[in-house]
Amino acid sequence: QVQLVESGGGLVQPGGSLRLSCAASGRISGISPMAWYRQVPGKQRELVARIRSGGSTVYADSVKGRFSISRDNAKNTVYLQMNNLKPEDTAVYYCNVNVVAPIPLVGDYWGQGTQVTVSS
Repeated sequence: QVQLVESGGGLVQPGGSLRLSCAASGRISGISPMAWYRQVPGKQRELVARIRSGGSTVYADSVKGRFSISRDNAKNTVYLQMNNLKPEDTAVYYCNVNVVAPIPLVGDYWGQGTQVTVSS
């Protein structure tokens, strides 16, 4: 099976930085897009950033210029560097990966979520 383990959330003051990590475990031989989503109570989960296996990236307009997504394909790990954090970035952040190989593990997987709180 595939498990995603997230880390790096916490409480930070406005203007501060955090780095989230998400490691996928299991006998994985191929992952296509890896992404970060976030959700606040009462709202839909929204895409924050996505990175494809070749390195191309997509960001939500609200985080462009402040957040940076990266991945280490050898470690099946995706990162989200968050700088200049704002109170409106407060949410539970979830990583999402799409496993494409091997066939028995093909599917879409979600992490357990990590809380990010931006407050003074």
